Amino acid sequence: MRAARPPSRVTSRDVLALLALVAVTAIWGVTFVQVKDALELYPLFAFLAVRFAIATAVLAPFAVPRVRALGRQGIGAGLWLGALLAGGYGLQTAGLQHTTVSSTGFITGLYVVMTPLLALALFGDRIGRFAWAGVVLAVVGLAMLSGVHRGQLLGDGLVLASALVQAGQIVGVSRFAPRFDPLALTFLELAVCFAGFAAIAAAAGQTGVPRGWTVWGALLVTAIFASALAYLVQGWVQQRTSATRAALVFTLESPFAGLFGYLLEGDRLGAVAWAGCGVILAGIVLAEPEAGADLARLARRRR
Repeated sequence: MRAARPPSRVTSRDVLALLALVAVTAIWGVTFVQVKDALELYPLFAFLAVRFAIATAVLAPFAVPRVRALGRQGIGAGLWLGALLAGGYGLQTAGLQHTTVSSTGFITGLYVVMTPLLALALFGDRIGRFAWAGVVLAVVGLAMLSGVHRGQLLGDGLVLASALVQAGQIVGVSRFAPRFDPLALTFLELAVCFAGFAAIAAAAGQTGVPRGWTVWGALLVTAIFASALAYLVQGWVQQRTSATRAALVFTLESPFAGLFGYLLEGDRLGAVAWAGCGVILAGIVLAEPEAGADLARLARRRR
């Protein structure tokens, strides 16, 4: 009879990685308010181009010397991750123009379901029952928080495609971050985003210079903290955790957006929405017991 596997032990490094990922989602959540105000004064794709230009420049002095060491495969991985990241932003933005904000918020959050499915389909990464239960709870919580309103078919389809691309980026980072230098990978990701959005902004005639502290403040915060730092932390953390676990933590972006909207903009969430935040958190906590086992399986498969 096979001996039972001892329960996985959560180390201080696991806790630090989890807290770092939570901090990233908090940063993304607080920038919703800033970006909303900035986009009333400055065009969207120009904003994204300048944001990723600054983010790329911030990492360049540290990352450029490391890029050559990635080799052809590493450079290809970084460019591919950058294309996924830019595609996720672009499809979500295009979809938002054709559907409701609530539908966009909920459908975007469906990447928490798509991530484990992609990890299974592409790499055979199997997810434990507690993690799947956490995914289900996260989706229920997102529905309670965002509401599920009927949007338009075109817009909802574009946002759904965005969620699939975002799931691909999360799975890709989990696959490539343990193999290649996360700093160099992140730099290439951001550089691809800058190039893509700069081209779109130029084609759309959005070439004006940013003006005013509202716009520049949002640009600096999103570029330095919500892009350069956030995606660098994502790469570092996903060396130590599964794609599913990362996707679950990323769903905290919506509750943080609601919290900071309440604190900074006077937005008001109803009882159902606040309960949805709690359900999302419960899903993350429920998935934690199997995190160590998932990591062990992933480590054995990547050797």
